[in-house]
Amino acid sequence: MADNSRRLAGLVWLWIEGVEYEVVSQPQYGVSSVTRTTLASMRGVSGYSETPKPGFIAATIRDDGTFNVRDFQDMTNVSVTLQLANGKRISGTGLWTVEAVEVDSTEATFAVRFEGEDVREG
Repeated sequence: MADNSRRLAGLVWLWIEGVEYEVVSQPQYGVSSVTRTTLASMRGVSGYSETPKPGFIAATIRDDGTFNVRDFQDMTNVSVTLQLANGKRISGTGLWTVEAVEVDSTEATFAVRFEGEDVREG
């Protein structure tokens, strides 16, 4: 029997609104809620500023011909789940796509990125 207890990376699964998509590469996520920038003056460090930052889930997926790529551009208020090889599950609700979807027809792949306020790891 295989012992996968030390597997940390390599396999990944992606669901958008409960539909599974084939991830080819670059699965990424961010759960930070703020961006901090150090504020400095001519005397030294003054402190920092803090601005909201959306969470995100992104990946390059395969256009297997079973869906319309154009539909990704219209996705707003969707649920996205990314399951990692180490067992961690990243979930986002109320997400929307950002950036134009452009297909690399040589490999039948395209990058998609979802952003929103509610992205969590668990």
